[in-house]
Amino acid sequence: MKKLMKLAALAALAFSFASCESFLDTTNYWSKDSSNFPVNATDAEQMLAGIYNNLNSAIGGDVHLNHFLWSVAASDDALGGGGQNDPVFQAEDLLMNVGADMYDSFYVERYKGIARANAAIEALPNCGVADKLNQYMGEAYFLRAWYYYELASMFGNIPCPVTSTADPTLPQISGEALWGQIIEDCKIAADIMPAVQAIGDGHVDKYAAEALLGRAWLFATGFYNLSEVTLPAYSNDAIGVNIAEGTKLGKADVGKYIDDCVKNSGYKLVDDYHNLWAYTNRCSISDPKNPYSEGKTIDGKPFKWVEDDGARNPEAMFIIKFNTQPSWSTTIGYANQTCLFMGVREQSYSNGECMPFGQGWGMCPVSPALVSDWKAIEPNDPRLDASVLPVDKFSGKYEYGGDSFIQETGYYQTKNMPVMAYSEENGKYMKSFTNVMFPGLVWSSGAEDDYQLNCVNDMVLIRFAEVLLMDAEINGNQASFDKVRARAGLPSRPLNEENIRNERRWELNFEGVRFNDLRRYGESYAVTALNKQEGVKIWNLGEEDKNNASKFNGGYGERYKATKGFVPLPSGQISLSAGAGEEYKFTQNEGWGSQFDFSGWQ
Repeated sequence: MKKLMKLAALAALAFSFASCESFLDTTNYWSKDSSNFPVNATDAEQMLAGIYNNLNSAIGGDVHLNHFLWSVAASDDALGGGGQNDPVFQAEDLLMNVGADMYDSFYVERYKGIARANAAIEALPNCGVADKLNQYMGEAYFLRAWYYYELASMFGNIPCPVTSTADPTLPQISGEALWGQIIEDCKIAADIMPAVQAIGDGHVDKYAAEALLGRAWLFATGFYNLSEVTLPAYSNDAIGVNIAEGTKLGKADVGKYIDDCVKNSGYKLVDDYHNLWAYTNRCSISDPKNPYSEGKTIDGKPFKWVEDDGARNPEAMFIIKFNTQPSWSTTIGYANQTCLFMGVREQSYSNGECMPFGQGWGMCPVSPALVSDWKAIEPNDPRLDASVLPVDKFSGKYEYGGDSFIQETGYYQTKNMPVMAYSEENGKYMKSFTNVMFPGLVWSSGAEDDYQLNCVNDMVLIRFAEVLLMDAEINGNQASFDKVRARAGLPSRPLNEENIRNERRWELNFEGVRFNDLRRYGESYAVTALNKQEGVKIWNLGEEDKNNASKFNGGYGERYKATKGFVPLPSGQISLSAGAGEEYKFTQNEGWGSQFDFSGWQ
């Protein structure tokens, strides 16, 4: 360093009489910052990739605290599960807490994503990408909307920065003000992106924005009892967007976006519901130990995953992509940790005893109440078989719990699971079917057959079937409703509130939407549904038991009434907010305090 400084001083002396303009070059050639990034098309693409990367980083590390797993565990379709020493799982199910900063990592991570989106929205118009500007800007707006959608769903009352300028005095906002911003971002994205379907590489398109707009609008109007949502005033001359103050979006307005998505997006339903999920992949479905191996689709053909050999899922509108380079220290989110956390717990796996599913932590076991409700209302629905697997269908003897499983129910959801396959080349069951389907994959060191690292199939966050059901609910389109049921081989039902609610539950179970549906249907509905989990049969540490949630602060319904389904703001964030002055200090959400900390079932 001293030598470099000496050389620099000599150079300065030699040119001391030269013009400052001709000599001084302040360009940073060694790193990128706001002074030199982004400036071109490559920079623009890197900036956009950075926003997308937040999808992965938030499901690495403290994956069990992210929006998706929280929304599944907190719903009436799943219990908490996990191990005796994993109270976080059970706390999410019971709407309780584990420590004052339980959700801090996810909170911080999502605001990082929002900061990246804000910076991109300001900088992209200056990158010389005129031919792609509207697409890139639309993606940035969509991702900002998604990150706020998750934060608003979980925390409810939060600051909402929409510029890259740091402002510690931003107030918490909630309700129409917050959801209006989310919906506005979706509207902008849908309005400016070209009417072209994404090509399947994980990028979003205008139709994904229309779908998220519908989902967000349904929650905002239902939960907050609004008939329409007022959008904040917004102007972005660079892309020709101008939303006037007081602009309102009502049912008919949102319905037009959903109608456009249905008619023009090009997305379509997969022929058979089973074929949406990785357990029907060609390497696993032929194994006689796979309980789905003898299954046939409605037209008599065997089950066949639509993503076999890298094919594209024509129903998937918004997905998280993964790759074979996960690292414990930096890029753990490159592996699908959601599948790991929901995998089969405490069993033997080496001989395919739990085919097609692999090892994991047993989070979100299916509530027996979902199974009983489904059988009572729609007894001939093949989606139950496609979505929920009873443990007695495993080829090996299933051992309940050993000495560690809590809230075990005897049912596993099948949509987000590690999937195994037998490898003739290796002479064993590989922990990820991808190693058999794609021989010669290059994995990060040590991840070649590591059950914690090599589940890399896509995680689908929005499917076209949900758009069809929104078309039925918002636009009253019976034909869209019937398409979803016909795919399952079921007859038409009248379009009414009860049937739509049930259809969404059967079609979209374990896809991260049920809990917000409960909340938008009203407190009475949510309390009744959640309380059905009380007293269902479970196993704790291998011993048969009942799910006695009422001993924890009154149980599901009481905790829901106290919290409205929101989680506590991390105490560290509340303390940080006070740094700008007591008048800016955040207010904790209702129903939370140290008395609601969960220490475990035992």
